[in-house]
Amino acid sequence: MADNQTTPLLTVEDLKTYLFLKRGIVKAVDGVSFQLNEGETLGIVGESGCGKTMTCLSILRLIPEPAGRIVGGKIVLDGTDIVGLNEKEMASQYRGSKISMISQDPLTSLNPVFSIGDQVGGPFRYHGLEKSRKGIKKAVIDVLKRVRIPSPEHRLKEYPYQFSGGMRQRVSAAMAIACGPRLLIADEPTSALDVTIQVQLLQLLEDIQKQTGVGLIMITHDLGVAAYICQRIAVMYAGRIVELADVKTIYKNPSHPYTQALLNSVPRLGEKKDRLYNIEGQPPNLLNPPEGCAFWPRCDQASDICREEYPPQTPLDGQGFVSCWVRSQ
Repeated sequence: MADNQTTPLLTVEDLKTYLFLKRGIVKAVDGVSFQLNEGETLGIVGESGCGKTMTCLSILRLIPEPAGRIVGGKIVLDGTDIVGLNEKEMASQYRGSKISMISQDPLTSLNPVFSIGDQVGGPFRYHGLEKSRKGIKKAVIDVLKRVRIPSPEHRLKEYPYQFSGGMRQRVSAAMAIACGPRLLIADEPTSALDVTIQVQLLQLLEDIQKQTGVGLIMITHDLGVAAYICQRIAVMYAGRIVELADVKTIYKNPSHPYTQALLNSVPRLGEKKDRLYNIEGQPPNLLNPPEGCAFWPRCDQASDICREEYPPQTPLDGQGFVSCWVRSQ
């Protein structure tokens, strides 16, 4: 767990990323704020379409254009607001060197026509960290060893299809950490892996974090993965963070009804039930979201004020908060 710092590694403040479509405006990220310290892991959880990936793509400045735009807020990394940087500055000074991402499916994120050595060597060549072919080859072997690829000297000329799913994900991790980033984003890195390989990858990410002090944002649907590796968790719904707290608080004493519903949806070993719990209804259409709190149509604790006005942030013990009228009263 990261030590308390006066200056966080990353500060996201009132971030708003909208998609301007012919049918209307989708507020994919609508006022998201959080901080991340060096060496800390923050989990972002929630159902599909809640804004997890779009938040992180905004941090990377890789939102789909021309429809997607950051219309407000700040993203401050190491004291610099990167929202104001142009594409050339992001590509040469930040993306890949200070901020990196491990994609969800390495089979599609890795190029099938380039060898592993060429792809892992790409960040070294682009950012000019190694000039000679010999230097790049040595650097690639070193980073593949760090992610525990066996016999990397003999696998440089192989292609992604010759690697297992777990090894492909390790190659993706190698590319992400090649240039020593300050911030690492992992987008569902365990979703395509079996349970045994999931644990190995999570242990690898922990080891990398201990060695480098990199700040890690973990996007996941798997609440077990979040409990294993994260120190704090942000629960997102309809483009906003509805609850943010340390792991113990989230799992032992969740405050938001949506957080409670997510945890109730997880089967528990040894419990026998005739029917598994499910959250009634569907996430809202962000082209036409409901007034007030977006969760009220699915919430069994909703009152009239929930239907009329979005709740303010109510502080929780520690550095967390919850946005819920029930909890603010």
